[in-house]
Amino acid sequence: MKHAGAAALDQLDALLAEIRALGGAVEKARGVFYRRGRAFLHFHEDPRGLFADLRGPGDPDFVRFDVTDEAGRAALVEAVRSRL
Repeated sequence: MKHAGAAALDQLDALLAEIRALGGAVEKARGVFYRRGRAFLHFHEDPRGLFADLRGPGDPDFVRFDVTDEAGRAALVEAVRSRL
């Protein structure tokens, strides 16, 4: 699964704006967020859709969210909010 390119991130523009508005994470490159100097959130694309990897609370591993549809995007925003 490759990291999301510009066209995929264009599809997630409203989601990215919502995450930026939450504060608490630094966007080092478009769609790549860091928190406290560690990778926190980034996006992937593949033929099945668009996905976000969010670092789990107190966990070095990432949790994957399917953000292809609005329900998945809402779940990601809630998870980001709870981790900030």
